[in-house]
Amino acid sequence: MRGMSRLALSALAAMVGVPIAASGAAVADPGVLVYPGMEIHQANERCTLGYVDTQSRVAYTAGHCRGNGQVTDKDGRFIGTMGSFRDNTPDGATIATDHQISDWETITLAGDVMVNNILPGGRMLVTDPVVTAQPGQRVCHFGVVTGETCGSVASVNNGWFTMTNGVVSQKGDSGGPVYTIAPDDRAVLVGVFNSTWGHFPVAVSWNTADQQMNEDVMHVASG
Repeated sequence: MRGMSRLALSALAAMVGVPIAASGAAVADPGVLVYPGMEIHQANERCTLGYVDTQSRVAYTAGHCRGNGQVTDKDGRFIGTMGSFRDNTPDGATIATDHQISDWETITLAGDVMVNNILPGGRMLVTDPVVTAQPGQRVCHFGVVTGETCGSVASVNNGWFTMTNGVVSQKGDSGGPVYTIAPDDRAVLVGVFNSTWGHFPVAVSWNTADQQMNEDVMHVASG
């Protein structure tokens, strides 16, 4: 994410009410490591963490994963608090390819958790604004239920794209990172996993989500 975005998100983090101890530090287990591809829980929702910005200490998942504000790891240990989100995920409707889908959530991480941007398989997950999903592009998705599955982009639509040829998912994989592998073996984030519509797994475009996050943060900061 761009430098201005990190500063703005850091400002937003101060507004969303992370639990604070008497010492002024966020209440969390200092042994918790937060990383992309980990299992997270919000109320009754089990999902996958999509990305961790280690500079701003903000993490990202799908907007429909949101719960009551508190975010924990799979063992129930507090890791952060829900920040902003957008979610207009369709429910059983037929969606035209020009319909824009928004489905993302920011999580302000607690001050005591450790963070990195290393996927469970060992690759570093990075963002690059010039790398976007393209039809036929080889991509992989990581979900806490199905693990890493790879295939290709089937179609790119209005802020979202479908995948085929091997990408699979189950309930709990929502919010997981969708990425393409760069020549230097790093994983470059191109989407945040949404769901499966019919036979096609779907992700929202990272660049579109990033733009919407910036718009929302600037609106909060100016209001």
